[in-house]
Amino acid sequence: MKRILTILSLSALLSINFACSSSDSPEETPVDPPVVVDDFIRAADISFLPEIESAKVVFTNNGKAEDMLTTLKNAGCNTIRIRLWKNPADGHSGFNEVKTFASRVKKAGLKVWLTVHYSDDWADPAVQTIPAEWKNLSYADLKTAVANYTSTIITDINPDIIQIGNEINNGFLWPQGKLTTNETQCIELLKAASATIRSKAPNTKIMIHYAGVSATDTDWFFNKVKSVDYDYIGLSYYPIWHGKDLTLVKSTINALGSKFTKKVIIAETAYPFTLGYNDWTNNIVGQDDQLVSGYPATPEGQKNYMLAIKDLVKTSTSGIGFAYWGGEWVAFKGDEATNGSTFENQAFYDFDNKALPVLQVFKLN
Repeated sequence: MKRILTILSLSALLSINFACSSSDSPEETPVDPPVVVDDFIRAADISFLPEIESAKVVFTNNGKAEDMLTTLKNAGCNTIRIRLWKNPADGHSGFNEVKTFASRVKKAGLKVWLTVHYSDDWADPAVQTIPAEWKNLSYADLKTAVANYTSTIITDINPDIIQIGNEINNGFLWPQGKLTTNETQCIELLKAASATIRSKAPNTKIMIHYAGVSATDTDWFFNKVKSVDYDYIGLSYYPIWHGKDLTLVKSTINALGSKFTKKVIIAETAYPFTLGYNDWTNNIVGQDDQLVSGYPATPEGQKNYMLAIKDLVKTSTSGIGFAYWGGEWVAFKGDEATNGSTFENQAFYDFDNKALPVLQVFKLN
C-alpha cells in the first residue's frame, strides 16, 4: 500500500509540475472556443449580476428561487454579454470579477461575449476616457499596452465573442484614438487589438460596435474602419435615442451586411414593462411618448417589442442575433436609493423580482 501511495504521489507531483511549467510558458496559447454550431445569437447583457448577487437579491421564476443563468439558459438564451473595465474604482466589472463570472457562464453551458471598454468606467459615444494607468503613455506605448492587455484577456478569459470597444462612434481611448481628430491612430489601435486576438484565438469572433441605426451615420463609420480585421457589426438600438422606426433597423442591417460583407447583431436593446419606478433613481424611460407605437409599457408590450426585434433580425439578409441590455438591473440598492437603477422598469423581472414574459424571446424559434 505504501509503495502504491508513493507511486501515486510521485505521479501527482509530476502532473502538478508539468501543469505549472505549461501555464508559466510565455508561448502558451489558450484553447480556442469551439466553433458555434447554433449561430443565431440570443444574448443577455447581465454585467451587474455579480454585484447584485452580493447584495443578497433573490430572483424567482415560476414561484421558485432560481439562479439567473439557469433561468436564462432554460429560456433559450445561448450567450451572456459581459462588460470589462480596466481598473474600476470599486472593482465591479474589473478583470478579476469578469474572469470569475465568465468562467461561471461557461460552466452553465453558455457562450461568453466580452465587451472591452478600454476604459476604467462607462464608454459610449459621448465618453471614451482612456484608463488612468495609460493616460501619460506615448502613442507607441499606448498601442503596445492595448495589444498586451488584449492578449491577457484572451489568455485568461478566452471569450467566444469579443468587442473592441463599446459604442465607438467616434473612436476610443480619447484623445489619441478619437476617430474625427486622430483617424489613423484610432484605426491602428483597433488593428493592434484585432491582430492580437487573431494570433491567439483565430476562431474567436471580433465585433466592432456602433450606437445607432442611421443609414448615413453607420455607413460613414463602417467605411472608416473597413481596413480592420473583424467579423461582426454590432449596433445599439434604443427607441428613446435612435428613433421608433423598426423598418429602418432592418434596412440598415441589410445595407451594412451587403456593403461590408459582415454579419450584423443588435448588440444592445431594451424595453419597459412599466413606466413606474422601484427606487428614487430617475429612469431612462418613463414617458408614453418614448414608446414605440403598438408596444405599451406592459409585460406583454415588452415581450412583443423584443419578439419584433428578434423577427426583424432573423428575417433580414445579414442579421445574426440580438442582445438584451440591463435585464438584471433591478432596484437592488433599496426602494429609496437615489443611486440605484435607471433601468429597473426594463429588467427581466418585475418589482418583486419575479421573471417576466419577455424571457420567451430567447426561444430558438
